[in-house]
Amino acid sequence: MTLVDQINLLDLDLFERGEPHAAFRVLRQQAPVHWNQGTDELKGFWSLLKYDDIKYVSSHPMLFSSAKGINGPGLRDPENNPNAINQPGGISIITMDPPRHVKIRRLVNRGFTPKAVNAMEPTIREIARSLLDRIADRDACDFVLEIASQLPLAVICGLMGIPEHDWPLMFQLTNQTLGAADPEYQAEVMPEDQRGTITASTRTGLDGRLKMTAYFADLLRERRTNGLREDLVSTLLESEVDGERLDEVDILAFCFLLVLAGNETTRNAISGGLLALCEHPAERARLQADVPGLIDTAVEEILRWTSPLHHMSRRATQDTAIRDQPIRRGDAVLMWYPSANRDEDVFPEPYRFDVGRSPNDHVAFGFHEHFCLGAGFARKEIRVLFEELFARYPNIQLAGPPARLRSNFINGIKRLPVTLR
Repeated sequence: MTLVDQINLLDLDLFERGEPHAAFRVLRQQAPVHWNQGTDELKGFWSLLKYDDIKYVSSHPMLFSSAKGINGPGLRDPENNPNAINQPGGISIITMDPPRHVKIRRLVNRGFTPKAVNAMEPTIREIARSLLDRIADRDACDFVLEIASQLPLAVICGLMGIPEHDWPLMFQLTNQTLGAADPEYQAEVMPEDQRGTITASTRTGLDGRLKMTAYFADLLRERRTNGLREDLVSTLLESEVDGERLDEVDILAFCFLLVLAGNETTRNAISGGLLALCEHPAERARLQADVPGLIDTAVEEILRWTSPLHHMSRRATQDTAIRDQPIRRGDAVLMWYPSANRDEDVFPEPYRFDVGRSPNDHVAFGFHEHFCLGAGFARKEIRVLFEELFARYPNIQLAGPPARLRSNFINGIKRLPVTLR
């Protein structure tokens, strides 16, 4: 058996240990279009490891569709789980193809323009300073739970008009939904006699999704009863596509996507960014010596280095080929962003963390049709947080190893203990 044959990207231990890059490197060199065998629950899939191939697939949405799910092989396959794709919160712009994808996305675009992002900077900075104030009398904290997770959560919940007392619930349900494969977030969410063959992971994720969409159904009723406001939820309620108002399922799906995507990935970029800076003290010292001059390139390098999302999936709509490897109609194709962001053909010295790296055309936010809607906010939040963090706690250091999320979808850090002084 060759080294390539031994690689299984369904092995969550590989990701929980923080060790997928060795496997990605082998595959880029020996099998850049790699077939990964499935399991009894999940179908096999093609892995794309090279930057150019991921851009190609992302640029051809009619050939490689998002409509049957984007988060892994078989997880949303009607053949395996006929009810999943029809669940509330199960269909949103992230699982739409053109032309409807473009029309729906335009509804909220104005809330994510550079102008809108810049207008929010004072608020983002105020939130960051408030979070740092809370730990001012302490010598240590959990950076993920108390800082990195709280800033993007506050920003996206504020934009959506979610009351502050419900923010902890959004954090809990985000963890349950996107961390469903991690035993720490799994719960007995279904009576034993109703479980059947549903795995703990599927059960946990479905329960989180249903609870979150039930919450937003209540929020929509409140807005309709008490009047619309200046927030994204109200925007969705009053928007039209081709002369028709969005239906309830569309709005619930959009809300579900906004709150998950709006807090999870940025939290992991911030926590992974601090981890990278602490593990590369020379680059950290370089940044801290010239924060105004290097912060923008440092943010991009943090995004390249951390790649908060491991993969997105597409489904081939017809027989095709990538690098002369035949891909059959219906095959799942997974785009591994951390691998693309270490591609030796694109990034000089890709395994060197360089806060001044330029150019840095990474794909941490995806590419083309499904380029991350909130990329501007993510960049702004990362920048502001590190500006404020190093101004307040220039000697912050790791106090122990990170606890990583057990997932091959989200490149997550659950806890990161730090000393502040």
